Amino acid sequence: MNVQTGFGALRFKRYLSLETYRKNGKAVRTPVWFAVAPTRGDIAAEPKIYVYTTAESGKAKRIRNRGVARIAACSAFGRIRGSWFDARVEIVSGEEARLGMRLINWKYIPVKQILDLLALFGQHKRIVLAIRLERTPHLFIKN
Repeated sequence: MNVQTGFGALRFKRYLSLETYRKNGKAVRTPVWFAVAPTRGDIAAEPKIYVYTTAESGKAKRIRNRGVARIAACSAFGRIRGSWFDARVEIVSGEEARLGMRLINWKYIPVKQILDLLALFGQHKRIVLAIRLERTPHLFIKN
């Protein structure tokens, strides 16, 4: 599978279904906002998708336990609207996390900015997830 083709199919979608896995292998799907990082024409560059969540969310816990997932375009309510792709997910920090948040902020203007203002009153720390397409399928995951 061509990695560029996979993320190219998602670039202009509004929502992504992020399917992560509990320790027992059970899949959990969550519709999320996301942004595809530009590769600046570098064919060798590995495309990435960025997602943000709270540090104590279920998906963050599942990613810490097992950094594998599946992703597909979906509706705001999680209805799948595209092909599934196997992926690797990691929590990123520093400049990469700031880049991911800038991309998401830009994609979801002005709704994201309004939510950020409301979040000032919350106590939840946010984290950024970087998603890369997996080149080999996850044969060990139970559905």
